[in-house]
Amino acid sequence: MQKWVYLVLVNEGLPSCKKLKMKKTKHFLFHLVFFALVLNSAPFYGQETTTYYLIRHAEKDLSDKSNRNPHLTEVGHARAEAWRSVFKHLNFDLIYSSPYHRTEETAQPTADAQQLSIETYDPRDLYNEAFQRATQGKRVLVVGHSNTTPKLANTILGEAIYRPIDESIHGNLYIINIVNGEATSQLLFLE
Repeated sequence: MQKWVYLVLVNEGLPSCKKLKMKKTKHFLFHLVFFALVLNSAPFYGQETTTYYLIRHAEKDLSDKSNRNPHLTEVGHARAEAWRSVFKHLNFDLIYSSPYHRTEETAQPTADAQQLSIETYDPRDLYNEAFQRATQGKRVLVVGHSNTTPKLANTILGEAIYRPIDESIHGNLYIINIVNGEATSQLLFLE
């Protein structure tokens, strides 16, 4: 079975997409993401930088349609562990999650690996003054939902660049840097 990796980058609001045929997808993805993370987390000399890493929760259990707060599936737990691996060379200052099992369980492996507690945020009040003050000058992971993650990215950027995430997609990684009040972003898609 052939594996394809779609790499979507958005710089300065201009998206580009590359379809890559890979035999060693995981190995390639690790190096690609590590390279992108290092570039995006490098401090700008003499300037305060705030960097947000925004992801959607991993795959949730859909077996009970009436359950509004499902846990992750086995595949979802594996993805949460994969995120931990992706982020292992980053030192987050803060990790945020909405108050739902699926987001908390997605954040937990990374929080455990970095010995951080998970802070809760209200997904209806995404980018308030208290959040901005608490995260200023820091490297922050935020785990959200298919609608709140792109909405948070757009709010931070001050323009509507990103659309809600399709329910079948769990591998978007939005990286937003703010330097001296100017925000730039990239979107990586990890399958």
